[in-house]
Amino acid sequence: MVLGHAESAVLAFDVGGTDVKAGLVDPSGNVLGMRRVPTPLDPLNPAEAVLDRLAGLADELASEFPDIPAKAAGVIVPGIVDSVGGIGIYSANLGWRNFPFTAEAEKRLGLPVAFDHDVRSAATVEHAFGGSKEFNDVVVMVVGTGIAAAVFSGGVPVTAGGFAGELGHAQVPDPDAGAEPTGTEATRTEATGATILEAVGSAGAIAKRYSRKSGNTVDGARDVLLRSQKGDAVAARVWADAVDALAFTICQCVNIIGTEAVVIGGGLAEAGEDLLEPLRARVDQILDFQRRPRLIQAQLGQDAGLLGAALNARALLDGAR
Repeated sequence: MVLGHAESAVLAFDVGGTDVKAGLVDPSGNVLGMRRVPTPLDPLNPAEAVLDRLAGLADELASEFPDIPAKAAGVIVPGIVDSVGGIGIYSANLGWRNFPFTAEAEKRLGLPVAFDHDVRSAATVEHAFGGSKEFNDVVVMVVGTGIAAAVFSGGVPVTAGGFAGELGHAQVPDPDAGAEPTGTEATRTEATGATILEAVGSAGAIAKRYSRKSGNTVDGARDVLLRSQKGDAVAARVWADAVDALAFTICQCVNIIGTEAVVIGGGLAEAGEDLLEPLRARVDQILDFQRRPRLIQAQLGQDAGLLGAALNARALLDGAR
């Protein structure tokens, strides 16, 4: 119901590293026949395997809802995406390079296809209908196992051929500078005392850093937060390091592109004010004369990507009329 009314139904596919979400979005904006299935992993033909699965899901939805024919489809994927050219440039997790997604998806689905980046599409819906809709200069950060982002300047998404928004790989001060690098932290630049944001500020990094430093296994970043609240000094330090890294990157966005609002989504955002309150305080400490960005928790949850794919498909039909 978030999307409102349109003239035609569309198919929506949100391809993730673990799962594929699919649904038929009817003209009233209802998501029908929602499905969530494992993402097929084929090291030899990774993109083809995904598209074959999407075609099967499309057939299932057509059989289930024969009286609501889809007129277009939206497909969103992770990685570096050239939505204008219809190319999946690179996906580290799923393995494709320079794959013609739009053309191949249209062959399998028999429909016009709107192809785009998963986080950018989810962010577009979040920006249009969520808590940042009053702002023009916005960054939407999805903080989960990794970190991805979408950037809006003057209300327009900044794509840079698919290379914009890679905040997870932006350099931040390394809280472990001088220690022997391990795992993802081997990516840090020892000469500058820097690492990447994803290696400190992501939910996955919080759990891994705590386990390495304490010797205790934890059930994700939420467990680290709970331990910090109970007086665990190591957990408190790891959580504070994550907040520092996220705040550093947010302040860089404010300084470079004048960001007015930052929407935090993904698994880490489920911490709510336990994350946002110290993050606001740290951003305020770092910034000087600059305006303070509004930090907002994402409102549309795990279905934002699917809604974004549907919105892309609707826009494709609107552009064809």
